[in-house]
Amino acid sequence: MTDLLSIAPRDKAEILAQALPYIRSFHGKTMVIKYGGNAMTDPALQADFAEDVVLLKLVGMNPVVIHGGGPQIETALNRLGKKGEFIQGMRVTDDETMEVVEWVLAGQVQQDIVGLINQAGGKAVGLTGRDGAMIRARKLRLRDSRDPRIEHDVGQVGDIVSIDPSVVRALQDDAFIPVISPIGFGEDNESYNINADLVASKLATVLQAEKLLLLTNTPGVLDKAGQLLTDLSARRIDELFADGTLSGGMLPKIAGALDAAKAGVHAVHIIDGRVPHALLLEILTDQAYGTMIRSH
Repeated sequence: MTDLLSIAPRDKAEILAQALPYIRSFHGKTMVIKYGGNAMTDPALQADFAEDVVLLKLVGMNPVVIHGGGPQIETALNRLGKKGEFIQGMRVTDDETMEVVEWVLAGQVQQDIVGLINQAGGKAVGLTGRDGAMIRARKLRLRDSRDPRIEHDVGQVGDIVSIDPSVVRALQDDAFIPVISPIGFGEDNESYNINADLVASKLATVLQAEKLLLLTNTPGVLDKAGQLLTDLSARRIDELFADGTLSGGMLPKIAGALDAAKAGVHAVHIIDGRVPHALLLEILTDQAYGTMIRSH
């Protein structure tokens, strides 16, 4: 945790007092958090994240964590002599890659996160989309972003059919913190690799979350000059797609965030996971961090 010994007691009290209105306002509300980027690989940031999630739970909020694992999957594939391939931000997933994805996400990465949260004093439970029949999926039909007549085959990458949040709500009611791997299942019990940003956005909508927070490796959404865009409307997002400012891995992130905002999630934030205690700074202070997505 960030060293607090250098902060004077009076300043500590002032910080806590400033957080009180936000704690009161968000008590009992669901916060869906997409955990990824440097925050998942830097030990100090990992500890900060776990402490933030536990604190949110202790003050009466309901954090739900959905995690990615791109770098870890890439490392595992490299060990097998496979090179990752991406089309429009989506990982091409053949049968062998899907096995690696399941092992890395539902095994290594998820259990690391669960362990960190438990170590910080929380009670985390790991889930995949198979648990409680939560995430039903089908094969993604990926249309080319420039020519919709072209369809890309990305293998066992899934498109969400439906999400049943019953198991998540049951865990929240029992004071647990759900940690979810973005793996869904199809009609024939086949597994699908689903973009974690899309899972987070859809789950936030289904849970009627107060906030959706997407941790990234950038300060937020940047324009072509590298300047932070702190507030984005649907119209502005369309313009950024059209001129190529938004591309690669930011495509599904922004699309999902906008869908969640349009579906009633009160606030959608893309924030810099490289900042220590980024979650607490976004939720419990009046300082704006990152980019907020609006539906209008």
